[in-house]
Amino acid sequence: MANQIMKERRTMAQEFTVAQEIATFLASSELLPKAWKELLRACENSPQSFTLREDEDVVYVAFPSFHRLEDFIVEEGKYGEGTIPTGNKIFSGCLKGNDGQPARVHQGALKLFLHIMENTNLEEKLQICMELKPVIFIGHFLGGSVAILATLWALGKRLKQSSSFCVTFGCPLVGDARLVEAVDRQNWAGNFCRVVSQHDIVPRILLAPFESITVPLSTLLPYWRGIMTKVIKYASEYIIRDAYTALLHSISGLDGVVSGSPYRPFGVYMFCSSHGAACIINSETILKMLHLTLQGQEKSSDRNVQEHINYSTVLENVIRNPGRISSSNTESSYEMGISLQLKAIGVEAQNDPARTALLSVREMENKHNTNASQLSSKLCRAQSRMAELEWYKELCEKEDIYDSFKKKLGYYDSFRQLNEKRDINANLRREKLAVFWDEIVDMWQNHELPSESQFPSRWTYAGNTYSRLVEPLDIAHYYRTSKGKGSYLSDGRPARHKLIQKWSEDIVHVRNSSGQKVRTKFASLNEDSCFWAHVEEALKDIKQGLRQKKESLEKFEKYVTKMINDCTISLDVFLEGSSFIRWWQDYKQIQSAEWKLSSPLYKIMETASWKR
Repeated sequence: MANQIMKERRTMAQEFTVAQEIATFLASSELLPKAWKELLRACENSPQSFTLREDEDVVYVAFPSFHRLEDFIVEEGKYGEGTIPTGNKIFSGCLKGNDGQPARVHQGALKLFLHIMENTNLEEKLQICMELKPVIFIGHFLGGSVAILATLWALGKRLKQSSSFCVTFGCPLVGDARLVEAVDRQNWAGNFCRVVSQHDIVPRILLAPFESITVPLSTLLPYWRGIMTKVIKYASEYIIRDAYTALLHSISGLDGVVSGSPYRPFGVYMFCSSHGAACIINSETILKMLHLTLQGQEKSSDRNVQEHINYSTVLENVIRNPGRISSSNTESSYEMGISLQLKAIGVEAQNDPARTALLSVREMENKHNTNASQLSSKLCRAQSRMAELEWYKELCEKEDIYDSFKKKLGYYDSFRQLNEKRDINANLRREKLAVFWDEIVDMWQNHELPSESQFPSRWTYAGNTYSRLVEPLDIAHYYRTSKGKGSYLSDGRPARHKLIQKWSEDIVHVRNSSGQKVRTKFASLNEDSCFWAHVEEALKDIKQGLRQKKESLEKFEKYVTKMINDCTISLDVFLEGSSFIRWWQDYKQIQSAEWKLSSPLYKIMETASWKR
């Protein structure tokens, strides 16, 4: 069963209709009822930690509800938000937004997760289990947030490439827009199933600031905790109802506070009602549906209070009446599907805002897919220009192209001089390719392309090849025309190369996490597309002297040494007329005899070990 779920996740597209197919699949499988049973077992047997149980071909890790006010209402931020630690032994560095800044998450959930990781044997158990079986993380309320963080941890570690899935029930929002971007960029959205009952207020509470929800939660959380842990304490029905009503009122102006809350939803949201279920995966649409499905709850607050802790009944309704949408592409059947979906999540079909929200998803995705299709056609022409530049590079290396001192040049230095017709033709191709990739950057920044889960994974390799081949020409053009003024790295690097680098870094992270093979042969293109910019800056440093630029020159020396040792440098770098060799000749002349005895780069260069 678990393997079937993983296969379903991998084939899932962003389309709204496909999300409905997932709803039907989940409703017809045993996963959700089993997950809820595991959750109840964790609440009863391990209310402060977690349970781990193997069942046939899958491992269930369940986190209890953690219905404690002191865990949920924390000091950090107006909404409890704070930066997630990245690049450490827990979380990988990929949990960042498109702007490169770390994502923010609910600090109460983060503290609970880190406490469990540091004070239990969960990590050790998971590293063993995930080598053998898929793992499904489960949680309810704040335990759902912990389950999400555990899943992000497992996905970031890549303990096994397709083994982590997360199911949450009645879980608050966890992270901000940067976390949504990171999840989309990694194509992880389909690893999260967020089950939300129509009358469960909890998934919406972090859209309001702590100051407006703390008092009612101080009454509701102990009540819910007593029921989930079967340690029931008496509570007046009227007090509980009044607390719920107060909580509902604090969120009733949701449209006004959404912009203030840092939290945004991600993953597959399974909205459930007595009529069935429907899945939505678009973050902004989920946000609207969280609001729309909240309307009219005050009339039935007694049932609403119980619904947060009674997902067994919710799931029974889902299994009996799985919401489904027609897969036909005609407008009439799509309209019919919209009505069916609205009914499944408990919203009247005549609800214009809800209908508009769902229709806008389709229109937006159609526009995005059309843009991507048009770019794919243009990519074919761009690839022909790339092939011509590859031929130009080979020509520069094979033919006898020399500088004024009769020293052989590679394609970087040949293009930098721009003396021959082939150099001019290469420059024209460089400019046309720049227009193509600048168009991609503009559309990406204006959100006119499919989400990161669909787009960069297709284009990252094409972009990486483009940057490694063409950015050296952009660097050469910059230093030829700037005449020594400014730095390409800080002043002249185009946005297209920065975006491609960010996409590529995520791919490199996957390779490193899964054990990248060690290179034994030198690269045909420098893996660092900015290599020649570093060379140009090192040449300028040489002119200022070792005493003034000692630190930066030593840093460059170590940088080059590592590239040679890792075989990530191209052999054209070592041609006798290259800018790098010019730097090397000047650099070694200003060094001491002691340096020559201790420098790894000196040994490499003087023995020409790269030729072996």
